[in-house]
Amino acid sequence: MHMSDALLSPAVALTMCAAAGAAVAYSAAKLKKNEFSEKKLPLTAIAGAFVFAAQMINFTIPGTGSSGHIGGGILLAALVGGDAALLAVTAVLVIQALFFADGGLLALGCNIFNMGVIPCLAVYPLVFTPMLKSGVTRGRLAAASIASALLALQAGAFSVVLETTSSGITALPFSTFVMLMQPIHLAIGLVEGVVTGAVLSFVWKAQPELPDFAAANFESRPMKKVLALFAALALLCGAILSSFASSYPDGLEWSILKVTGKEELEASGEIFDKSAALQQRTAVMPDYDFAEGEGKGTAAAGVIGSAATFVLAAAVCALVSRSKKKGLPN
Repeated sequence: MHMSDALLSPAVALTMCAAAGAAVAYSAAKLKKNEFSEKKLPLTAIAGAFVFAAQMINFTIPGTGSSGHIGGGILLAALVGGDAALLAVTAVLVIQALFFADGGLLALGCNIFNMGVIPCLAVYPLVFTPMLKSGVTRGRLAAASIASALLALQAGAFSVVLETTSSGITALPFSTFVMLMQPIHLAIGLVEGVVTGAVLSFVWKAQPELPDFAAANFESRPMKKVLALFAALALLCGAILSSFASSYPDGLEWSILKVTGKEELEASGEIFDKSAALQQRTAVMPDYDFAEGEGKGTAAAGVIGSAATFVLAAAVCALVSRSKKKGLPN
């Protein structure tokens, strides 16, 4: 569901960049005010690295000729809380856009809003958390994960349609586009919900007090088992499973293809040209591959991207955590 610059007018793109930036700043300020725990930092960073790697694994949606991948917002929010999760998702999307040309630079604000703000700051506190108020069981955890993932994907997909339609620079009629986007992302959301529930169930069983939904106390016990799990999953997904990802277009590309006959659209104009030129300079491995483009670099891209996401997420969280101690203004 990564949007490209070609779907957006400069006005909509910049407006959404401002909205996403404000949401990220709000989350950082909340974490700083609440004294973001340094014990929480490793889990936020390593889980963010896992989400980067997991997003490289596109799974086929049977009978459609389309594919999808998890977004990870609900999973991260359930582990470390919505505000920390938004920072981690933002780190994932920034690394994807800058290093791998996945999603446009002008569209970065839209992608952060659709894949980060919606699941982490809206769906998680309004849907996931209330569903577990009467107590956590495996059944309730699975139900909360699936319901939240479905809603987050539906809201995110509809937001993509609204942003594209509001831009008015493509030949994508609202009614046709929305009728393609919503059902395909319903299927993707169901898979993400099942995966999210399975991972959270394992973490909850291994360390019941750790996840955010269980009123986590990060000072209680070492997190070595959980951290090792996410490190292993990130390595497995990025270095091995990513090479077996579906070659079908993802839900957004598939929807565009059905309307226009093309998976990707092109935009013309100075601001688009400058954005593309900048991204070309920063993208060391476009499309998660070496320059030759023969698919031999996928594993390397998975490892490099996961490591870069870990470093960026850890650096941002550390800055937030330590700024309170240094007496920086709130």
